[in-house]
Amino acid sequence: MNGRTYEDFEPGSIIRHALGRTISQTDNTWFTLLTVNCNPIHFDAHYAAQTEFGRTLVNSTLTLAVVTGLSVTDISQYAVNLGWDEVRIPAPVFEGDTIYAQSEVLSRRESKSRPGMGLVEIRTSGYKQDGTEVMSFRRTILIYKRGFEPKRPEIRHSAPRT
Repeated sequence: MNGRTYEDFEPGSIIRHALGRTISQTDNTWFTLLTVNCNPIHFDAHYAAQTEFGRTLVNSTLTLAVVTGLSVTDISQYAVNLGWDEVRIPAPVFEGDTIYAQSEVLSRRESKSRPGMGLVEIRTSGYKQDGTEVMSFRRTILIYKRGFEPKRPEIRHSAPRT
């Protein structure tokens, strides 16, 4: 299995996530409609132009989802997310911005009820192309210890056809 296990997380480690994601107008509109968020600042350009931001804002829960998603390969690909704490939005995200993320391992401890797992607390920051931090949060994951992670099935090769 590829991916990190409990033993791979050392408190104080910084993990810079490799991918970025540009947020399009379609992403923002679809996510806003899908989540039934009726605040016009997310989908009405005329309304948004009259606000202090002067243009449409990206839905903050989309930003939370993207920043979390950018961290999954490195942090929680084989873990269970137990929750977010201290979610902060220090700067706006606009359509066309590209979001990047990095995480810091804050702590880890073995699970008391699941001997093959541990709990890891992470602080993740999302920032846009100019380096401005646009989101931060703490997240706790329940992750497998090495040797306890689920196994992928073996590939069986069929006999050649004749």
